[in-house]
Amino acid sequence: MAEIFGLSAIVELAVAGLLVVRLALGPSVTDRVVALNAVSTQATLSLLFFAAFADRAIYLDVALWMASFSYLGALVWARFLERGLL
Repeated sequence: MAEIFGLSAIVELAVAGLLVVRLALGPSVTDRVVALNAVSTQATLSLLFFAAFADRAIYLDVALWMASFSYLGALVWARFLERGLL
């Protein structure tokens, strides 16, 4: 079962890598914000799978912090876009 978690972590990182390309090439700022939020979500999922693979509970706390700050960051970027500051 641990091998499946390790493989899932690697796959999630590969998806995050593809999203980084979208982040760099996005035609608009909103596309880049969505890509950044998706990258952070994929990184959080990868960290959760790695925590299960390595059997380390401390990584779960880090993943929870990443997810909460990712959501907060998306709200901040949306607020900047709404006010036309970018």
